[in-house]
Amino acid sequence: MDVLALEAKKEGSAEPEKKSSTRPKPKPPKKAKRIVYFEVEIVDLKTKEKLLLLDKVEPTATILDIKALFQKSYPKYYPARQSLRLDPKAKCLRDEEVLQTLPVGTTASFYFTDLGPQLTWATVFLSECVGPLVIYLMFYFHLPFIYSPKYDFTSSKHWVVHLACMCHSFHYIKRILETMFVHRISHGTMPLRNIFKNCGYYWCTAAWMAYYINHPLYTTPYYGQQQVNTGLYIFLFCQLGNFSIHVALRNLKSQGSKTKKIPYPTKNPFTWMFWLVSCPNYTYELGSWIGFTVMTQCVPVAFFTVVAFIQMAVWAKGKHRSYLKEFSNYPTLRSSILPFIL
Repeated sequence: MDVLALEAKKEGSAEPEKKSSTRPKPKPPKKAKRIVYFEVEIVDLKTKEKLLLLDKVEPTATILDIKALFQKSYPKYYPARQSLRLDPKAKCLRDEEVLQTLPVGTTASFYFTDLGPQLTWATVFLSECVGPLVIYLMFYFHLPFIYSPKYDFTSSKHWVVHLACMCHSFHYIKRILETMFVHRISHGTMPLRNIFKNCGYYWCTAAWMAYYINHPLYTTPYYGQQQVNTGLYIFLFCQLGNFSIHVALRNLKSQGSKTKKIPYPTKNPFTWMFWLVSCPNYTYELGSWIGFTVMTQCVPVAFFTVVAFIQMAVWAKGKHRSYLKEFSNYPTLRSSILPFIL
């Protein structure tokens, strides 16, 4: 028995040596795939003059990468100032589009347009808000050359005038702080020339409202303190609602994320408006100006409210259509800005 066990042990110990001697041969390394580079030609849209020829552009390059390469030859035209198209009548290409996914061959031609000097959206929003805030206060404090000299630096005897100044200032200070700390503003830009139109509208209407509300001959609302209080409550309620919607939209996606989601109501009661409209921030904004109109009983304020409603309705309808297009399960009960109406 001992001899048989010894032989079996020898045979068992020899088995691994046999396996180790017959190791499989390593596979040969895979050959690297051959990269097909693109040749990109950039042509001026108006003159059809060839501006630049980029050789050996990687197929994974984005439009933003191509704009950066173009800027190296033309430092004046930073990416936000450039517009590139595949056809003179086509839409501008988005910065995130990839070269190899575009309907072009290995030789691509892009038509270039100079969009002019650009401003960031944050700069635009701040300019639109700071102007009305400062202009209104100039009228409120009755600075010289606004009204008759005998009214310079005088204070109004009507409490509603002071209340209107506080509400107007609160509204624009709130918008400035939201721009700085709440809104997730995209890296998009707006042509410098457009800011004069945007700011001109906000600044001029603020001056128009302020001139009449702070005028020495201003008359208080017809229904007195009851009307003022009603307008104030509407204004404050809608301001809180507007802020709540902005916070909810900020929390909808993380910083830098481009994933779009359907906004839904949260535990905050002010966000329950999402059950009825796609853009409750505009609904609350409209309500704020309606409250301010009731509180001041001023025709320029009513005019501004009507114009603002028309513009916000256009924006809201566009956003509502985008939601319906992007999400097949989007709630059908929602309207754009006014529940069950618009």
